[in-house]
Amino acid sequence: MYSTPDFRRGLRIEINDEPFIIVEFQHVKPGKGGAFVRTKLKNLLNGNVVERTFRSGEKVGKPDIEEKEMQYLYTDGDFHFMDNDTYEQTALTADLVGNAKNFLQENSIVTVLFYKGRVVNLDLPTFVTLEVTEAEPGLKGDTASSVTKPVTVETGARINVPLFINPGDRLKIDTRTGEYMERVKS
Repeated sequence: MYSTPDFRRGLRIEINDEPFIIVEFQHVKPGKGGAFVRTKLKNLLNGNVVERTFRSGEKVGKPDIEEKEMQYLYTDGDFHFMDNDTYEQTALTADLVGNAKNFLQENSIVTVLFYKGRVVNLDLPTFVTLEVTEAEPGLKGDTASSVTKPVTVETGARINVPLFINPGDRLKIDTRTGEYMERVKS
């Protein structure tokens, strides 16, 4: 069991037999009355975000969640992953993979979350390095401010980058936001 002082961003909790992850939390101590914790929780089964307030000292369950490091193999409508320990393969639907498909490269290692034996979430590394496949040339002289242009990377994702990026460049991309971070030297 977890108590409200244990709450932190990213903590996985269980409420009414459903797993949640804490997205935001705030301890509040009003002048009158007892302290409480205001939270935003993301349901790991359906992705809904709910706001909930807990009284100070209130307890919540610890979910039966197992994390496995898995290797992305290929896609054929479903996305196929292999457990590196048992070599067992798991197929995930496109809905479950969601926006992570924009950053999945063959043979990349990801963390797959299982809740009571069922896949509920896919965690990518925070940063990935992808190669630019298509990029329009930047307009000459248009460098007075931070101007960006869209490019396509090897996974098919479209990302806004500075004008100096060309096809063949390797980029470090934040998988949480899908934003360009820096150009990677080969």
